Amino acid sequence: MTGGHIEVSAMALPAGCRVVFDRGTRLLADGRALLGGSPLRLLRLTAEGAAAVRSLREGVTMAEIGADRPGSGARLVRRLLASGMVHPRQGAPGPSHRDVAVVVPVRDRVEELPRLLAHVGPVGEVVVVDDGSIDDSRSVAEQAGARVVRRARSGGPAAARNTGLSAVEAPFVVFLDSDCEPAPGWLDRLLVHFEDPAVVAVAPRIVEPLGAHDAILARYEAVRSPLDLGSREGPVFARSRVSYVPAAALVVRREAALAIGGFDEALTTGEDVDFVWRLAKGGVTVRYEPGSRVAHHHRTRLMAMLARRAAYGRSAAALERRHPGNVPALEISPWSLGAWTLLAAGHPVIGAGVAVGSAAVLSHRAADIDVDEPISRLGYEMARVGVLGHRDAGRLIASTITRTWLPVFVLASLFSRRARAVLLAAVLVPGLVEWARRRPRLDPLRYVALRVLDDGAYATGVWQGCLRERTAVPLLPRLTGGKSR
Repeated sequence: MTGGHIEVSAMALPAGCRVVFDRGTRLLADGRALLGGSPLRLLRLTAEGAAAVRSLREGVTMAEIGADRPGSGARLVRRLLASGMVHPRQGAPGPSHRDVAVVVPVRDRVEELPRLLAHVGPVGEVVVVDDGSIDDSRSVAEQAGARVVRRARSGGPAAARNTGLSAVEAPFVVFLDSDCEPAPGWLDRLLVHFEDPAVVAVAPRIVEPLGAHDAILARYEAVRSPLDLGSREGPVFARSRVSYVPAAALVVRREAALAIGGFDEALTTGEDVDFVWRLAKGGVTVRYEPGSRVAHHHRTRLMAMLARRAAYGRSAAALERRHPGNVPALEISPWSLGAWTLLAAGHPVIGAGVAVGSAAVLSHRAADIDVDEPISRLGYEMARVGVLGHRDAGRLIASTITRTWLPVFVLASLFSRRARAVLLAAVLVPGLVEWARRRPRLDPLRYVALRVLDDGAYATGVWQGCLRERTAVPLLPRLTGGKSR
């Protein structure tokens, strides 16, 4: 915030709020450094900051460390929250359900709509935006007690959500898609975050419904749906661990949504990603709260699922146009890219040498921390981070090969035995590792086969979108400097 207002980075936090440290955050160098967050960073602490961090680890409230007032204490906690090193635990229940309006965009969903409306629970108002339906969606919604706003012509999800946003006056708006099914208590776990005035939107975890359809595709979607962002909470912003949240279920401050003009109606897919990224600009916070769960009834027909994945892929180029630099094919350090390229080119010893050398360089950055204690542990942790970073980079490269770069490698495989080997390894190794880790109700052959089709559909969409937008940026890697902050 500017123009005489308090900067968000120093904005006071709720007095009764506490924080918990993310499981990936490490306190190092005798408490003078924190390693963690997303993207990963090394945060050097002053003596005052180290004392505040020790207090936070002991579970003190914001009032007890002075972070309930604008200033340096609030600025430190804000920085930790924004990086994902810590997560909030509010001391108050949050806004009342009476302050919430639920907006449901719908088009020809007469079978799904009653199920959703039965699970919303008590709120101030439910508005169903009928986006040009030709079935009985309107009468079904009215029978369930919802107010119906009808659009004469279908404009798509973004337009329908904007219509609903304009039709309500409640300070908090929940967008819910008609194929969702909220779990008991879902809204309370989201509203509590709005005790923090810097939070403008919160999203739940999208999960498989209880007693879900037992079709093969449903079993696959249960563990690999792009709507399910996993069990780790965190802030939402581009190129972080939680880089987006779907608008299938999303709570937002109405004032903040109106301030950015709502959803971009020119986008038929990716409109929720664009909406969240625009919301998060300026330092305010969008959070992902997996403690709240909303079930989503996935598609059970293969062609419908693949068409949807292709549509997601097509949105990449349009999002890149609107948010330059935020939609790379992958983000990777030059060290990792070099090491894995050398391995793929048939030089594993040199590639390993590059990886070990870069980890050693990273460990020497521990010398920049001014502490009286020996820094061998910090150096070890930095080297460990370097090694794990190379492992994760390999996984990202393999994913990019089977998704964004798939057409290139398929073409290269027609002429190069090495390209065939690289493509086969990128398909099989991550697929089988993922199958062993996630344990889907599918045998590995069918799981890997569906994964290939899934990634191939997405790749097709990415290339189609790039041709339509006349840009190659989403096909290119983004090299990081690898510097700690």
